Amino acid sequence: MSPTGPSTVPEITATELKEALDEGRDLVLVDVRELFEKSIADLPERGQLRIPVSDLPGQMHRIPREGWVVMYCRSGARSGMATQFLRGQGWEGVVNLKGGVLAWREEVDPSVAAY
Repeated sequence: MSPTGPSTVPEITATELKEALDEGRDLVLVDVRELFEKSIADLPERGQLRIPVSDLPGQMHRIPREGWVVMYCRSGARSGMATQFLRGQGWEGVVNLKGGVLAWREEVDPSVAAY
């Protein structure tokens, strides 16, 4: 994980996330896309929370404050904003999946649909 960009939102690459999942690391995935997007393309099911970014302020109580939380969306933009928002609210272990589902497709699983 490394900070990037002017906002220094901590990010993890799809390859790093795949390794962490394969190792069984304790983490929570949070999908901030609109609910219908799950049916188009998604990461492997890991019990991720599904909280559209527009619902995040009213649903952030569902996201653990302790531990490692990986936010994701289609391309990483919405989840980057969500990561920045949560970190501003005191969530220290929250990181953004750099490039989102599209990066997962590119780096890990080319069978995932591009949209």
